[in-house]
Amino acid sequence: MDILSQIAEEKIREAIKKGEFNNLSGQGKPLNLEDLSRVPEDLRAGYKLLKNAGVLPEELQLKKELVNLESLIECCYDDEQKAKLKKELNEKMLRFNLLMEKRNKTGSTALQAYQGKIDNRLK
Repeated sequence: MDILSQIAEEKIREAIKKGEFNNLSGQGKPLNLEDLSRVPEDLRAGYKLLKNAGVLPEELQLKKELVNLESLIECCYDDEQKAKLKKELNEKMLRFNLLMEKRNKTGSTALQAYQGKIDNRLK
């Protein structure tokens, strides 16, 4: 062990003896760790940062908009408005498919299974 590790260990032992680790919030509870094993290592920090900021990745945002548009079309009774919504839906579907194709995610069986779960949850 290097000198810094030894100093850190000694400080931790002193804090334990003084009881500084007693009655901490969350003591005895499991840590809530996120499973980022399916995210490439070089993208994990970015995904975590975006998630903490409340920003959805572009493909999820588009998928959410597609589900909303489909719901609006089902509820719409005005033919002219329905046609506009269908046009917007088709444009977003095209954009979504191009994005998935660009990212080479269209043929992945794992993506298809995950996509089905997302669709079910959003509907």
